[in-house]
Amino acid sequence: MISSFSAKITVDAKEKTKAIFDSINTDNEFYPENPTKTNMSLNDKITISIESDHIPHLRANLNSTLRLIQASYDSIESVKI
Repeated sequence: MISSFSAKITVDAKEKTKAIFDSINTDNEFYPENPTKTNMSLNDKITISIESDHIPHLRANLNSTLRLIQASYDSIESVKI
């Protein structure tokens, strides 16, 4: 029997939240062969839900998503518009 694994991330980057969402959601939309089920939504915060039947896939997607969030945040911070 295979169990399903899941993770849920909530990100609040204040005024940078929408820009970060637009950046990471684009990657998610154009990755149809993603072995995990990944849903992203934006309200006041970014909510990311990841599901997979294999924990290594879940972990890899979670790590990639967190790195993309950090890279997006750092890029926005470095510009200081």
